[in-house]
Amino acid sequence: MKKTLLTIAVMAMSASMFAQADSTKVQSDKAQSTKDTIEGFVFTTVDSIAITPVKDQNRSSTCWAFSTLGYLESELLRMGKGVYDLSEMFVVSKTMMDRATYQVRMYHEASFSPGGSAYDVIYCMKHYGLVPQSAMPGIQYGWSAADSLPVHNELDAVASGYVNGLKKMKKLTPVWKKGLQAIYDTYLGACPEEFEYNGKTYTPKTFVQMLGLNADDYVSITSYTHHPFYETFALEVPDNWRMDQMYNLPIDEMMQVIDEALAKGYTLAWAADVSELGFTRKGIGVVPDADKGADLTGSDMAHWLGMSNDKKKEELTKKPLPEKTITQEMRQQAYDNWENTDDHGMQIFGIAKDQNGKKYYMIKNSWGTTKSKYKGIWYVSEAFMRYKTNDVLVHKNAIPKNIRKKLGI
Repeated sequence: MKKTLLTIAVMAMSASMFAQADSTKVQSDKAQSTKDTIEGFVFTTVDSIAITPVKDQNRSSTCWAFSTLGYLESELLRMGKGVYDLSEMFVVSKTMMDRATYQVRMYHEASFSPGGSAYDVIYCMKHYGLVPQSAMPGIQYGWSAADSLPVHNELDAVASGYVNGLKKMKKLTPVWKKGLQAIYDTYLGACPEEFEYNGKTYTPKTFVQMLGLNADDYVSITSYTHHPFYETFALEVPDNWRMDQMYNLPIDEMMQVIDEALAKGYTLAWAADVSELGFTRKGIGVVPDADKGADLTGSDMAHWLGMSNDKKKEELTKKPLPEKTITQEMRQQAYDNWENTDDHGMQIFGIAKDQNGKKYYMIKNSWGTTKSKYKGIWYVSEAFMRYKTNDVLVHKNAIPKNIRKKLGI
């Protein structure tokens, strides 16, 4: 695996940073420190894979687009294709039109929301193509040129109102899709049919051909017991509305896929639940045993019981503490009782250790570089990864051969 070290001073994102591939900089080891420190945590990078700069999804429910396109950008780096900045809003526009069509065909018994999955991006790449950020920046609103981050509150409300309003109709006209497309075009800009990039003309599909990405190279992996292992099934979560067929592995083998992919130089797109007490805005993801909180933090029981949940969270995540031992049964129970939710998409790109030698995964988030202690990077423990992973998207060649054989890949 290519050795890199985590960037402590990731440069602030700007609209012009990614205008052309040659003006974009890879987040590299030369600009990184060997250690990150946050309160009681001291992290040292063991291995990391090149990623493109952290972006900010801002006030939009589009983590799935940011994380998976960031993953594909790392794939292009791994393939030696250079640095690219791919347009999230092209994928969002295409996906939401498809999701609206599905909602209407299901007589509004499905879910229409701006959430999505990694597979939505792969599906878009295969069926519609991709475009660079310069061809579709996706911002058609704002009070000034400085308003360059997504703000989708109004867009989501207008689009949802339009789609939900169709439910009242006894018969639909043949132009309802044009009306909805006009909404997305107004806020995001029209998806280009052709565009210029580095002096050449492309369509979205020929752009993907030039990049050399093959949608069929990528598969989703999950781990739950309500379906047979080593077979595929559609994970029953709202944002898997396309019914992506995921390969089901025992938890230890899913973790083996993650570890060996990283060891081979592959990153992974990661869908996870971040509602857990141990996932903080400061860049930490752990699973401390909250039931033993007083013992773990050194507080007396009366004081601990009197704390607010926010204060308990702060105490349980301020330094390395013993964590729960995560089993397959715990994962399943958390899924079945709605404790684990279809929540957030990110990118796994490296391994680090804390001052005690404990293993953590390095995660690229899409919440900007100023909202966490690590400039947009999170450190997630092995226990958290085992417990809170819904699924990962990975290149087939990154999967260990013995597991690929079991899956028939």
